[in-house]
Amino acid sequence: MESFSEFVAFNEDAGKRIDVFLTERCQGYSRKHLQQILQEGEVEINGKKAKKSDKLCSGDTVKVNLPQIPEKKFPQPVKLPLDIRYEDDEIIVVNKPQGLVVHLGNGTCEETLVDALLYHTRGKLSDVGGELRPGIVHRIDKDTSGLLLVAKTNKAHMHLAKQLEEHSVNRKYFAIAHGRFSELEGTLDTFLIRDPKNRVKKKSIAHGDAKFGELPQKRAVTHYTVMENFEKYAYLNLALETGRTHQIRVHMASINHPLVGDMLYGKGKKELGVARQMLHAGILGFEHPDSGAYMEFQSEPPTDFLEVLEKLRKANL
Repeated sequence: MESFSEFVAFNEDAGKRIDVFLTERCQGYSRKHLQQILQEGEVEINGKKAKKSDKLCSGDTVKVNLPQIPEKKFPQPVKLPLDIRYEDDEIIVVNKPQGLVVHLGNGTCEETLVDALLYHTRGKLSDVGGELRPGIVHRIDKDTSGLLLVAKTNKAHMHLAKQLEEHSVNRKYFAIAHGRFSELEGTLDTFLIRDPKNRVKKKSIAHGDAKFGELPQKRAVTHYTVMENFEKYAYLNLALETGRTHQIRVHMASINHPLVGDMLYGKGKKELGVARQMLHAGILGFEHPDSGAYMEFQSEPPTDFLEVLEKLRKANL
């Protein structure tokens, strides 16, 4: 079964390639799948067949014939490789690779981290988060890599969720961003809303911005430190005080330092050999829900991240 969807390009979409635009707007479809749909002639820009290389202008109308994808209703145990850094009867600390979705969502039909955890634990995960997100205390984006905390019991889940609510969990990320920073450290304290022009995106607004008064707003606080400043890029350490969807990505883009490779908030194209945001959850510290002992784990960024960093160091780009 197929259905036609129609989108209008906004000012911020001007200059974007059509495949990048479709990836942002068509939730549940991979970029590879959408490129195939383009090649099959199922996309039109202002009534004309679109090519993969076409770039949009503000006001363009995009029409796409999307095949219906079978949506997974519930997570299923699947044997997938897991990089487990710690496990006991209460919790798991897992190092998630980029490209793996944490849990099911709208339009998701691919295998998830939850599927792998269900197989690994034989279903012994907390159910506090509901049947779609067993064991998941917090999450990171599909194309973000790094450390995640998983609860095996409801008691552990509630204890860890309280720590997150009280901002006592130590969560630090490593990122590579565009632009040389003039301030080597700083704090971004804003509110995030759903972008009125693109429901897939979040938007950072100032406290008390009356223009968006009717929209639900969530406070977001990110602390950043520049570890290495290059000519046109910077290597960052970022600490989360709150943990909102896309928080770091939105905050960095809001100060004109979008993350390298960020297809949604950045330049919308492959950069420095990568086509995913250079963001890694590298440090995770918390109080064990049973013993009360403080535990901290560290994870080195993956190969693609390190290769970009090394490229910047050698060329001082």
